[in-house]
Amino acid sequence: MPDQIHPHQLPSALDLAADDIRLLSLDCFDTLIWRNVHKPADLFCDLSANGVTRQQRMWAESSARVRATLRDRRNEATIEEIYQALMPQAGDELRKYHLDAELRAEAEACYAFAPTVRLMQAAKAKGLDIAIVSDTYLNEEQLRALIEAAAGSEVLDLIDHVFCSSVFGVSKTETLFRHVLDATGANPGEILHIGDNSKADLEGARRYGIPALHLLQFDTDAQTQLRLEAAVGSMIEPTGRADAASAQPHRAALAAALPGMQDSATKLGFSVLGPALHGFAEWVDAEARAARASSEKRTHILFMMRDGHLPQRVFDALPGDAQPSTALEISRFTGIASSLTTRAAITSYVEGEILGSALEAIGKQLLLKPGEVKAVLNKLPADPVKARRAFAAEVTAQRNVQKIIRRAEAFADRLTAYVRKTVNPAPGDTLMLVDLGYHGTVQDHVERLLAERFEVNVTGRYLLLREHTLSGCDKKGFLGPDNYGADTLEALAGNVAVLEQLCTVACGSVVDYEEDGTPVRGGSSIKSRQSAVRDRVQQGCVHYAEICDGSLVQRPLCDGPDNRRRAAAAALGRFMFLPQPAELAVLSDFEHDVNLGTEDMVALFDPAVADEGLRRRGMFYLKNADRMYLPAELRGHGLPLSLSLLAQRRFGLDLRFADFCDGAIDLPVFVADGTNVWNELVRATPTHDGYYTAAIPVGTGQFSIGLHFGKLYDWVQVDSVQFIGAGDFLKAAAPSQDAMPTLEGMQQIAPHLMHCQSETAFMMVPPPPAEGNRNMMLTVTFRPIAERQIAEPSVAPDRSARLERVA
Repeated sequence: MPDQIHPHQLPSALDLAADDIRLLSLDCFDTLIWRNVHKPADLFCDLSANGVTRQQRMWAESSARVRATLRDRRNEATIEEIYQALMPQAGDELRKYHLDAELRAEAEACYAFAPTVRLMQAAKAKGLDIAIVSDTYLNEEQLRALIEAAAGSEVLDLIDHVFCSSVFGVSKTETLFRHVLDATGANPGEILHIGDNSKADLEGARRYGIPALHLLQFDTDAQTQLRLEAAVGSMIEPTGRADAASAQPHRAALAAALPGMQDSATKLGFSVLGPALHGFAEWVDAEARAARASSEKRTHILFMMRDGHLPQRVFDALPGDAQPSTALEISRFTGIASSLTTRAAITSYVEGEILGSALEAIGKQLLLKPGEVKAVLNKLPADPVKARRAFAAEVTAQRNVQKIIRRAEAFADRLTAYVRKTVNPAPGDTLMLVDLGYHGTVQDHVERLLAERFEVNVTGRYLLLREHTLSGCDKKGFLGPDNYGADTLEALAGNVAVLEQLCTVACGSVVDYEEDGTPVRGGSSIKSRQSAVRDRVQQGCVHYAEICDGSLVQRPLCDGPDNRRRAAAAALGRFMFLPQPAELAVLSDFEHDVNLGTEDMVALFDPAVADEGLRRRGMFYLKNADRMYLPAELRGHGLPLSLSLLAQRRFGLDLRFADFCDGAIDLPVFVADGTNVWNELVRATPTHDGYYTAAIPVGTGQFSIGLHFGKLYDWVQVDSVQFIGAGDFLKAAAPSQDAMPTLEGMQQIAPHLMHCQSETAFMMVPPPPAEGNRNMMLTVTFRPIAERQIAEPSVAPDRSARLERVA
């Protein structure tokens, strides 16, 4: 007989037993009865409503066990003894009140694992008795009541014997199985025992010759995922309580299905996106039913393509009385285009985009033809700031405004034809736009058009909602401001690119409509390999929705909408901030299409960018880095960095560059301006992985800098020597130019590795070409390899000519 059994193998476990088996023996918790939280102690969080903390409850149990050992020479305590230790001054009635509250909380969080129940049914079909053998502080009556509450009377009726360690005063690792043999009269070889604890269930049973199997609930990857989900869930908990119970309603489904999956992409979809989007789909279903209950008119559930593709598939996979859904192709581009029917709308759009978007993309969105955009661009001044101002003035000139309005009105007519052809709503109906989020821009731009053209109500329901402006539209988020703070929502929204690419469909975004309403789509630049991987991820996600409830006999009472919401937030937050190596391997070649009316593609993540940013800016780089999936780029640099990023963004921490600059080095330099030379000490601040960066002002190009590495080091690794604008030093992606240093007494032995042949060795950096009155900084990133063994005292800086330092 093997030592281990996986959850999905439980129904056929009797095939491994002897032919003359008489008794099936099962552990209770995490074998038959599972909890809807990460750790058993998480249940104690729910006792806080009565003023009992999780730590107090845990301390009381430990104290009760010590007392039982000292007073009665037994290692097991009862729940009554635990509450005696917890509330030593209270009366029996008050202690019973709190004890009953814990039993109710336990019952509400527990459920029966369906594969175990199927094993029990198979055992009964063969005429076997069934025993529950549990290390627990509950007695038999209390444990039976819990099983009935969690699994129902039919499951309870399958059980013939119950053995509780608290009743016998010994655990399974001691002599509890001796009592099982005595009470049942079975020989050891006539029993099969199964439980989730290898020491208690496997070794404890085999100690008495009883054949046993260790139930391996989760493999290492799944254990890590659930553990980190609980950790992230605590950090983003909306109540602000880090000790809140970790909701994990997907534990049973993951245990039952993951061992049979070999493909990493399918696993990612099943175990990460499945729980999140299934909770979202159930919430959308409830919102739609509530809308229908409040009106005699129809509610149309419209999933916005392209990112709404996978959410719609999950919604359509919900069991029961399914509500119909429709895919609606209104992109941000077409939504905005149809709304530019007034000067105010045009001006508002231009003002919102002129500083950050490509001018060609702005012109295209304004429905200007390529030749018209080119003509405007050809007349712009060379200065970038003046060019943007001139572009804004030109496209909002009256002649262009009239042209844009005329084209936008025609565009709105075509969009209207598309909606009529696809949905055909009646007056008074509700159009529920469903999407991933995150601001609901499309709804902002099309709501008035749809309401006026069709006389309908328009609502938006989003997986994640964090509006940057108060739009006044009817919007709700599964994860939204009703449940989470602005910093939490912003933190989750910062890495949504990975979610978008996994939820989308393999076609180009809609860019226009024919007169009859037929969508006109742009080209799709997504590689076929990426599409194939995404398809497997989506298959796993949909499979979760199809089978998740089949892994438990009945949902626990605590498993309501709030529970599913918190579990979804924890699953997404973990994936966004603490992605695991197998998940990143699935996404390694993914690109992201920015969907701004262009076909631009960028890598979803690039670890080399983070390597460089950390070496040259340190942890402060994390605060300002605007990357598609920054946590993926940080993978391999250690958990502290990822947790620092999560904490800073979750709580909006006001951290400054100086806060990251402990343990600086005073680097000797000399400065030359063509006439004078003077010595200085420049502070080099630590960045990452042993590197330091020195930032030295060089004015508008009049100073040469000599870096006296030889005074401090025999060997030094120089990562970069660059010039950067004085005001750009703390920007994550600031433009820079490489310097052209010369070496005096320094020999380059390997790329970036320098040997300082004497204490006089230095690196000379001539100034950069002057750029008007723009002040520049020389930034040097280096890592000490070997300090100079005998070094003369550093030359004192010339205080009369000290360089102005960076704050």
